[in-house]
Amino acid sequence: MRTFMYQPQGRSDLVGPALRAALTEDADAALQALFAAAGDGPGVALIGVGSLGRGELTPRSDLDLVLLYRGTEDAKKVAKIADAIWYPIWNAGLALDHSVRTVAQALEVARGDLKAMVGLLDLRHIAGDETVSAELREAHLKQWRADANRCLPELAASCRERASRVGELAFLLEPDLKEARGGLRDAQALWQIAASQRADRPTAAIQEAKAVLLDARGELHKRAASDRLALQEQDAVAAALGFESADALMAKVAGAARAIAYVLDVTFRRVLPSPAPARRGPFGRRGSVRTPLADGVVAQGGEVVLALEADPDRDPVLGLRAAAAAAHAGLPLSQVALERLAAGAALPEPWPAAAREAFVDLLGAGPGAVPVLEACDQAGLLVRWLPEWEHTRSHPQRNAYHTYTVDRHLIEAAANAAGLTRNVSRPDLLLLGTLLHDIGKGLPGDHTEVGIELVGRIGPRIGLTADETAVLQQMVRHHLLLADVAQRRDLDDPATINAVAAQVGDRLTLELLAALTEADSKATGPAAWSSWKEGLLRRLVARVSSVLEGSPPPVSEPTPQQQAMLDARDLAILPEGDAIDISYPDVDGVLAMVAGVLALHRLEIRTLTAFSRDGWAVVTAVAQPRYGTGPDWQVVRTDLAAALQDGGASLGPRVADRAAAYPPPPHAQPPSVRWIDDDVTAPVLEVRAPDGIGVLYRIAAAITAAGGGVLSARCQTLGADVVDSFSVAPLDPAGRAAVEVSVLSALAGSAPTAAADHT
Repeated sequence: MRTFMYQPQGRSDLVGPALRAALTEDADAALQALFAAAGDGPGVALIGVGSLGRGELTPRSDLDLVLLYRGTEDAKKVAKIADAIWYPIWNAGLALDHSVRTVAQALEVARGDLKAMVGLLDLRHIAGDETVSAELREAHLKQWRADANRCLPELAASCRERASRVGELAFLLEPDLKEARGGLRDAQALWQIAASQRADRPTAAIQEAKAVLLDARGELHKRAASDRLALQEQDAVAAALGFESADALMAKVAGAARAIAYVLDVTFRRVLPSPAPARRGPFGRRGSVRTPLADGVVAQGGEVVLALEADPDRDPVLGLRAAAAAAHAGLPLSQVALERLAAGAALPEPWPAAAREAFVDLLGAGPGAVPVLEACDQAGLLVRWLPEWEHTRSHPQRNAYHTYTVDRHLIEAAANAAGLTRNVSRPDLLLLGTLLHDIGKGLPGDHTEVGIELVGRIGPRIGLTADETAVLQQMVRHHLLLADVAQRRDLDDPATINAVAAQVGDRLTLELLAALTEADSKATGPAAWSSWKEGLLRRLVARVSSVLEGSPPPVSEPTPQQQAMLDARDLAILPEGDAIDISYPDVDGVLAMVAGVLALHRLEIRTLTAFSRDGWAVVTAVAQPRYGTGPDWQVVRTDLAAALQDGGASLGPRVADRAAAYPPPPHAQPPSVRWIDDDVTAPVLEVRAPDGIGVLYRIAAAITAAGGGVLSARCQTLGADVVDSFSVAPLDPAGRAAVEVSVLSALAGSAPTAAADHT
């Protein structure tokens, strides 16, 4: 039996198109040798489909082969030829998708199976009788075109189903380059539609976008047997393809995927039956109803088009007006309209009031504005309106916290803000400020400082006054303030409230920041917004608002229940919903001990704070069971008493044993620490680490072991990580360094130093 002389991993020196061409050439030569040795004869052909048929092989591509014959040949002879080809490929350890069919059988299978139907569109002759391959190619194309009315809706449904199952490539942290929306399967769908003669072949821009994904897939397949571009592979793939960073690679990949997804949507709209009503036009011809939407803008055939008399060269506001009309109507802007608008006159500077009002109207459409702004972005209109938008386009945010690229995040946030406009006195500034709050990302330097500078230029250009521009700059400057303070600081501390009020300055800015924070958080990702975080934000805003109105900040006092527990001076637990009050002696490391005991009982802690009076403390925790029901609180009390008895010495091993049963996920990022000094109150130590049982306990114990005093803790889970923030009594630089070393050592598995034995 012949050896199959094809080694796809042997081309590691090549990248991009050169790699694909070499692999295809090698595979063809090896297959042709097998076919010739098997008994080459008339009436039999070997054809490639899939990536082999398209000439897009990667180092881990399957070989998709069909042994084809007319049907008049000896079936046993054909079977022997098949065995002589298939077995050497299997023996070489390569993945093979194979079939043996007559021309008639291949056509019949394709007729009843969309996957087989589109697969044959990639048919490429490799060896044998080329007239047989040509016969199938011609008959299949004829069949595909004749059945287009049935097949194209099926193809569209298949693309939608896959997108809902796999997600959108441009916005996935670890995207599937083949299956995700905007991926290689969607790119191939464009060629399949073109083969039906219902649409033109994809443009050079789409061919380039597809090549970006193919290049990335080729390098990925040198390193992993997967189409999912995992985080740990992105740096190596970027370097191999000559990108300066993984961010640059992922921006290019996201941009390519968005272009493919958008063009596929437009193409399907063009080739699928339109649901729009129709009526008889002049001279008996049928024509779509034209419904006026705005000056120079009408709806027709399920799209928004320009009126016959509209002229983008003489009416530079027409583009914004058309986009706003489309967003409010829930209809797409037609491709013809977009192309005309993109070629029209630029907006004057500063913008006339009508342009600014139309832009705000567009943003105010909420979710309806998202696809319209995406279309305007793809057509180049958005960058014409806001040149600063260019550096945000497809800029990745490669972490589990953010769902979207920077530009899409800003659009989604503005769409969320549209639902909050009744909460503010200046809805226009809310919408504009939300759209621009991260405009500094993608440029060198601190994105907030850069954003303030950019907004200082954008405001006057779009016709805002100096005072209005200053408000937008305040929104950019403080767009993280409320969320950071609410989730990291003690809201019962008057110093916290006074400091926020001083930074915000006035009620208008506060209400705008509150709405921006909610809209921004919801657009960030599911981990950034919850009922708990919403409650914290509302509480902070109410207290800061009271101070801005002239009232003193609230004084942190225990509740009547907490005061009673302090007076009783007895170890006790009073749970109420997610809140748990625990009275406990005020010893060193009290928060660490409470965190450790709660961790033993599988409680996920959100906050830990303490009141203390005369040697006794009430620790208040907000916690929820990680799974199942809550614990037996009598057992929790027993464990707390034991921890107090031995100074917490037994907690460490018990928590470690519990945590060992729940190891961190593979490829977890290493822990990190940073100090936050924002002139609010005491410094905050922020710790990011893989989520797990007892993480909060280990951190709090490590801080105490290094001589730090933990005043309070706030915790949140972001994907596979926790972000725990500890308000710590002030330390000198040496003390801070000791705390950092202690925390990182504890998270790495080292035992706390002797100073922590009592915790």
